[in-house]
Amino acid sequence: MQKVRVNVLAYCLSVCCGSALINDFEPLTIVGIAIVWGMVLMAAIYAVGHISGAHFNPAVTLALAAGQKFSWKLVPMYMVSQLLGSTLASLTLRALFHDRGIEVTVTQYKDSTSDLEAFAWEFIATFILMFNVCAIATDHRACKAVAGAAIGATVLFNVIVAGPITGASMNPARSLGPAVVSGVYENLWVYIVAPVFGAMAATFVYSVLRAPEPEKPESIKSMHNELYSEV
Repeated sequence: MQKVRVNVLAYCLSVCCGSALINDFEPLTIVGIAIVWGMVLMAAIYAVGHISGAHFNPAVTLALAAGQKFSWKLVPMYMVSQLLGSTLASLTLRALFHDRGIEVTVTQYKDSTSDLEAFAWEFIATFILMFNVCAIATDHRACKAVAGAAIGATVLFNVIVAGPITGASMNPARSLGPAVVSGVYENLWVYIVAPVFGAMAATFVYSVLRAPEPEKPESIKSMHNELYSEV
């Protein structure tokens, strides 16, 4: 199972970060890159969601554990798999695009964007993503059949909106892998702390807003039995 997670995450990030490399010489535009991210994530969720829960994001894993939707015992193994998969993906891209700088896959924000603004963008984007994960993937009343499409669409729109500003990481592993391989660690803390905080906040908010299960009404038969029980 651990190998499955590593291999799938490495494949996902290779394709998704590869779109940023391709965009460097064959413009895909932010919409094209967003479609790649959303579609690849959707496919990966449907591929391994029933095996490992499709955890590709340490922030999501930590938030689910904090919300008692996932075992803390499994968190270290999942996080190692996620970070290893991200690093392997970046190494693969560096080997395949040897004439291109891997630095283009590193998540950075513009000089005109302050640390606080970048933190807010990543916090909000991750909050929206995690809120949808909680609503669709953890609530038994939701339709699980649309989980992959809904979460993939959320990532797609987040990348379109926040991508031009911060790169729309929403995932510490996605940012850490390229940083390790390229040796560029500038502003990395934003892409680690903000997604974790955003995911934790979304889990807490959903737990507060989540409507309780409605009580099952008594059947007509049981009502009649009780009514005439003393006759």
